[in-house]
Amino acid sequence: MARLLGEQGADLRLLVRSTSNTRNLEGLKAELVPGDLSNDESMGLGMEGCEFVFHVAADYRLWVRDPDQMYRANVEGTRAILRAAGARGVRRVVYTSTVATMGFSNGQPCDENSPVSLRDMVGHYKRSKWMAEQVVLDAAKAGANVVMVNPTAPVGERDIKPTPTGRIIVDFLNRRFPAYVDTGLNLVDVQEAAKAHLLAMERAKPGERYIVGGENLTLKQVLDRLAGITGIPAPTTKVPHSVALGFAVLDQFFTGVVMRGEPRATVDAVRMGRKKMFASSSKAEREIGYRAGSVDAALRRAVDWYRSQGYVS
Repeated sequence: MARLLGEQGADLRLLVRSTSNTRNLEGLKAELVPGDLSNDESMGLGMEGCEFVFHVAADYRLWVRDPDQMYRANVEGTRAILRAAGARGVRRVVYTSTVATMGFSNGQPCDENSPVSLRDMVGHYKRSKWMAEQVVLDAAKAGANVVMVNPTAPVGERDIKPTPTGRIIVDFLNRRFPAYVDTGLNLVDVQEAAKAHLLAMERAKPGERYIVGGENLTLKQVLDRLAGITGIPAPTTKVPHSVALGFAVLDQFFTGVVMRGEPRATVDAVRMGRKKMFASSSKAEREIGYRAGSVDAALRRAVDWYRSQGYVS
């Protein structure tokens, strides 16, 4: 998104932690401001003179040893950003949420009005993002000019960590996908998701939220598409959720607790997978002019980027 804004001539100021990996910012004409979501003063200084603020920062993990850390970043960090933006006279805040806060039935695409509550949120990531949305909605009711963008599962280049979505691709490329479960998700080209944020800046109604997605695909369909791109055979064995849950319990305990590493499979991820996370972007298409498209090009770019950056052994 920063690259897209820069291409359009925007003056950019980017908040970065002192410990951040800034490789993705190389080549950007932007002012880098050291700061942290927990430091109100640094955020206020970063926003001084800014017309728009994009809040894209989040702790996005499906395994976290200290859950309080995630709530501090995702919930209290959002509250602090809105507070600083209000004090600095920022014209509009665009908050990046997630489709994970929506209400899912099994197989039917959700939309922004699907019934949902906090008790439907599986895991600390989803709960923290749902709680952050309530902070944003309360601010909007109090008069703040803030809008929400709810991307589905972004795919494409520059996923450094990688995110849980990117790990699907990396694991496939490294032939660590011997089987699959019956689940589904909506994939969106990360470049299209970035464009949607700019549309929200220009056209969204204050206090509204917009799902930004691409294609609804089962996990098997995603793996088959990756097979078509790479020539690596897709797994043909489907395992029950109960078997996947058992593996996740063991991996989470031994890798996460005993070895203090990051498990490949987590209980929360398997629990989320019981429902297909299909979604509709019709509201964004209707109200801000977003256009959802195929993710094939994004998958191909992701594969090429991971290979070129040494993620494939």
